[in-house]
Amino acid sequence: MRLLALGDSLTAGYGLPRGEGFVPQLQAALVARGRQVRVLDGGVSGDTMSGGAARLDWAMADRPQAAMVALGGNDGLRGLPPARMAEALESILSRLEARRIPTLLAGMHAPPNLGADYGRAFHAVFTEAAARRPQVIFVPFFLEGVAGERALNQADGIHPNPAGVAVMIRHMLPPTEQLLDRVAASPAG
Repeated sequence: MRLLALGDSLTAGYGLPRGEGFVPQLQAALVARGRQVRVLDGGVSGDTMSGGAARLDWAMADRPQAAMVALGGNDGLRGLPPARMAEALESILSRLEARRIPTLLAGMHAPPNLGADYGRAFHAVFTEAAARRPQVIFVPFFLEGVAGERALNQADGIHPNPAGVAVMIRHMLPPTEQLLDRVAASPAG
């Protein structure tokens, strides 16, 4: 089974030695649980939600049977308009749905320095998209338990270190297995 992890530096393993990033660690955790899966690294450091939408067709070249969408962090860091993010996310989810690709959406929070109103509008992009598509598995915050924890992040305070990746894997493993179970239960799975 092939699972696409469409994301940014958080999925690409920015600043980490090869094999210690999110994608290889997620694959290792899934294999250790008896899953025959290949996690496809669709992470591009610095990418925004619009960037992910622009390269989705390219990312689908390996014909994944499931997809995890984990974008938005760079939109927040740059203070990009939530409405633009919402359009791009809608494009991504619609195209995955049209291809009958079961999907997991990992939400993100905006940096607090952009203000509460921006933060609410930013997070609503994810919650509203998930509410419109109940078939999508929704994880409200990709960096749950990691964001803001100095011991779990690299010196930049943004990207997880290996210990932070381990927390992310523990957090993301159950919904990812739920996603893979949906693929296995589908007629095409």
